[in-house]
Amino acid sequence: MAVALRLRQEGAHNRPVFRIVAVEHRKKRDGGFLEILGYYDPQKEKNGCNIDLAKVDAWIAKGAQASDTVRSLVKKARAAAK
Repeated sequence: MAVALRLRQEGAHNRPVFRIVAVEHRKKRDGGFLEILGYYDPQKEKNGCNIDLAKVDAWIAKGAQASDTVRSLVKKARAAAK
């Protein structure tokens, strides 16, 4: 089973909020997921992203592939954590 780390869209109309989830790569964007890893609110300038980096590292160690956007958000979260 190939696992992907990607965004799952939630929130109201014209006010999207995204959850960062681990999901089987064949599932739909808003389909079932394995685990929630964090959230991302693009309309907040500060603290718009909260990611559990330990869970992300665990999934990547198991072979999960992060999408381009999730990879970028994780990189920013690591920089902010330092």
